[in-house]
Amino acid sequence: MNTDPQSYELLLVPGFTAGDGAGAGGSAGALRSAVVVATGKTGASGYPRYVGDGMEADIDPETRSVEAVLVDGAELDYGISVRVAPAE
Repeated sequence: MNTDPQSYELLLVPGFTAGDGAGAGGSAGALRSAVVVATGKTGASGYPRYVGDGMEADIDPETRSVEAVLVDGAELDYGISVRVAPAE
């Protein structure tokens, strides 16, 4: 039985920011957000693949680290990072 989370909220933020997006402020300050859902497939990184709202990411469910991400089919621009928050 797979116990990996079935969805996350991805937050694109300018530069590196501390925190995981789950604390006070949540998506405040995010340039863009998207709820992504599990596809049941594994990405090239070996972690579960999540897609939704123009974003595609391989996320390590144990650490909530984004191992790979595409936004509208392209890699992130320099100066942009992604945070993972529980989907609401």
